[in-house]
Amino acid sequence: MKKILYLFLLIYSISYSQTNSSYIQADYFYGNILRQSPDAAVLLQGHPTGIYLSYNKKTFGEENWQEHYNYPDFGYSIGYQDYKSDILGKLYAVYGHYNFYFTNHASKNQLIFRTGIGLAYNTNPYDKETNNKNTAFGTHLNSSTYFKLYFQREKLLDNLGVNAGLTFIHASNSNIKSPNSGMNVWALTLGLNYDLEAENTISNYIPSSESKHFTEPIKYNFVVRTGINESEIIGSGIKPFYVISAYADKRLNRKSAIQLGAELFISPILKEFYNLNITIPHTNLKETSDFSRVGIFVGHELFINKLSIETQIGYYAKYPFEYHGRLYETLGLKRYINDKWFASIRLKAHAADAETVEFGVGIRL
Repeated sequence: MKKILYLFLLIYSISYSQTNSSYIQADYFYGNILRQSPDAAVLLQGHPTGIYLSYNKKTFGEENWQEHYNYPDFGYSIGYQDYKSDILGKLYAVYGHYNFYFTNHASKNQLIFRTGIGLAYNTNPYDKETNNKNTAFGTHLNSSTYFKLYFQREKLLDNLGVNAGLTFIHASNSNIKSPNSGMNVWALTLGLNYDLEAENTISNYIPSSESKHFTEPIKYNFVVRTGINESEIIGSGIKPFYVISAYADKRLNRKSAIQLGAELFISPILKEFYNLNITIPHTNLKETSDFSRVGIFVGHELFINKLSIETQIGYYAKYPFEYHGRLYETLGLKRYINDKWFASIRLKAHAADAETVEFGVGIRL
């Protein structure tokens, strides 16, 4: 806990010396663990609590895209979470985040939605001998996302304000190593915010110089992705996988595009999973020597400056045997290097079961 505070103080001291258009927040939360399966009952020993500390930098339209999103904040968060469980332990996390405003910036009362993505460290992951009940975390290092919808009242007492709302926190290792059921928490938050501006000043927001009307022809995308993962059988072995995707997208406006495409999944863990299960009576697995899958999908891309967020829903048109179901969904983050090339990171899951975290590079023509 002290390390979290020291890190935040370092970020605060650096940021304070650089800008007077930012603010800091401290939030306490109290919540409930979402029970994802009957096996998770042993993990539920209490209500998780913790704190989130964040630094937020305001935008004023220095870049054209900022007006399109009502001048969002961007910033960094650090979190501490106590699951109140001897099995699950504690979680320390760092994130990058955006704050999106639903209300006019002229008001001191704001309704804000935050989305953050980052890395987390679990203190007590699965161990065959000492902690074999922790099916949520198979590794110390995990990915984590959090979403926060909250009310914020600024400058209630000088530069000090209050904030309160709801938070959803997810953490898992994205099936890099089993077990990996992950952990989801819903929580109530209450905290304080402090504006770093020395004086009360009127902020001037710069309107975008871009035309509101935007058109673009259909674009074609080709992406190669890879990573490592393990099947749901603990100890079955970590292996690399490969994904080749091709899809078309059509921009609807400056913010959004719709997608339609197909992709090939080459996953060696499927062969290992099949070979282990085919020896078990009554598994009902049909005989096969082909372990690749082909999916077709529809999706949406949300453009935020050089970043974009992809959400897709897919269906396996080629599906050699039963493994998690034929429907899948993905959530991805893309960073455009230039007008054509981009890098991506994507989480693929089947409902609440993550299968892979994929790193890739692609081209949009």
